[in-house]
Amino acid sequence: MSLLYLSTATDPRVADYTNLTDTALRRRREPEEGMYIAESSKVLRRALDAGHRPRSFFLAEKWIPDLQDLLDRYPDVPAYVGSAEVLEEITGFHLHRGALAAMERPAPLELAPLLASARRVAVLEDIVDHTNIGAIFRSAAALGVDAVLISPRCADPLYRRAIRVSMGTVFQVPWVRLAEWPGQLSMLHDAGFVTAALALTEESLTLDQLSARRDERLALVLGTEGDGLADGTLSAVDLTVRIPMSGGVDSLNVAAASAVAFWECRPQQG
Repeated sequence: MSLLYLSTATDPRVADYTNLTDTALRRRREPEEGMYIAESSKVLRRALDAGHRPRSFFLAEKWIPDLQDLLDRYPDVPAYVGSAEVLEEITGFHLHRGALAAMERPAPLELAPLLASARRVAVLEDIVDHTNIGAIFRSAAALGVDAVLISPRCADPLYRRAIRVSMGTVFQVPWVRLAEWPGQLSMLHDAGFVTAALALTEESLTLDQLSARRDERLALVLGTEGDGLADGTLSAVDLTVRIPMSGGVDSLNVAAASAVAFWECRPQQG
């Protein structure tokens, strides 16, 4: 292992880490360059345990002992070390969660094989808040969801904030970015899934009514934070479902709603 010490924030070797707080830039740049950023020792370890390959490590000197085993495991991967001031100038924020790593983005999964082995699927339409994406993935991992499908305009599950909020579960739950939306809902129907959209309509079942059906294969469709699901999506699904509420509240944050729905509709054992 070779530690490479940084003396300037303009070092071209750490270009992967520049301007990490510029969301618009990183949202475009990272998928184009086939990489993503893993932040914190715990997230980094989960990424590596999932088989993802690091391009480089990036850390303050005080974190070397904590990550020594990982650095030794990848002796050919450069590990860049710098002062807190230099690292902050490069990234745009104070690095206080152990380390960063630039990771190779894994190859996209194929939809059909993923559906063949799944019983519960979450489908996300145009959810653009990375915190919500991360929280949904964490709930999916905890509550029996086998796969997550995201529409073309959804936020990137491998964006730094989404990964961090998910506690690395984006590496655990298989996911696919759909190319055609809502057209690819037909693949769910063909694979035997009942598609149920969380939406307030006159025909909506309550969530407990949906759960009582005990559908063998169920896909829960969740919409964007502001406008909800598009009319074309609502016309393409089998059912709409609502979470009964009190206290004058008519809706929950999409991440909270997902957790409630995942739990209530979890696959039955036995």
